[in-house]
Amino acid sequence: MAATMRNVDEIRDRVILGEFDVKNVHTTDYPGNYPGYDDTWSLQKFQKNFRIDVVQMDDTSLEFDMVGIDAAIANAFRRILLAEVPTMAVEKVLIYNNTSIIQDEILAHRLGLIPIKADPRLFEYRNAGDEEGTEIDTIQLQLKIKCTRNLRATKDSADPRELYLNHMVYSKDMKWVPIGNQADVFADIDIGPVHGDILLAQLRPGQELDIVMHCVKGIGQDHAKFSPVATASYRLLPEITLMETVEGEKAELQRWARN
Repeated sequence: MAATMRNVDEIRDRVILGEFDVKNVHTTDYPGNYPGYDDTWSLQKFQKNFRIDVVQMDDTSLEFDMVGIDAAIANAFRRILLAEVPTMAVEKVLIYNNTSIIQDEILAHRLGLIPIKADPRLFEYRNAGDEEGTEIDTIQLQLKIKCTRNLRATKDSADPRELYLNHMVYSKDMKWVPIGNQADVFADIDIGPVHGDILLAQLRPGQELDIVMHCVKGIGQDHAKFSPVATASYRLLPEITLMETVEGEKAELQRWARN
């Protein structure tokens, strides 16, 4: 009976990776499926068994373990992160001057994918059909830059970084232009691109960009530019079980690999 119960526990709680197949991939712990097990769902039982252990967290990534939850629910969290968590992103690009070699459409698409550092909870969704934004639903950014020759460059230099000024346009050149009372409301908040080193365009003397961008609140379900994560994935926590006693040279190799 003990062996049978042990097998049932394995079926209920483990996904088995065999030599040629994967077993127990489907959830089977529903009421009445296994005699002697109380699989009725209750909030108290869920709260007791479920926990989240943060493994690693910094400004750009988060890794955590979810214990006591079904893989389907973990996948639901992944899909929510990708598609239903709101962010701010460039929605409208007003190009007043673009004499670079990049077409307006390509440049506008590139600007739309720049991640914007702003708390979406402080803004409202823009109403459908509204052409002009307000301080409660829009962030305005400006990109105005012109490439010129560096008069101090050495005569024989062939390095563009020395010959030209402002020839590399980066996301850090996108400047926040407050609308209405935003300068007072967000006085302590640094609004702008998340990363300042994203290359947008390369210019040559005489070429310039004069662009205004409107950022609005949205979710990844509407467009990928609103997705707050570049990658969201999950995996089952591995558990390695040795099927036989390991001795001698194999044991030494295993100890060496573990260390």
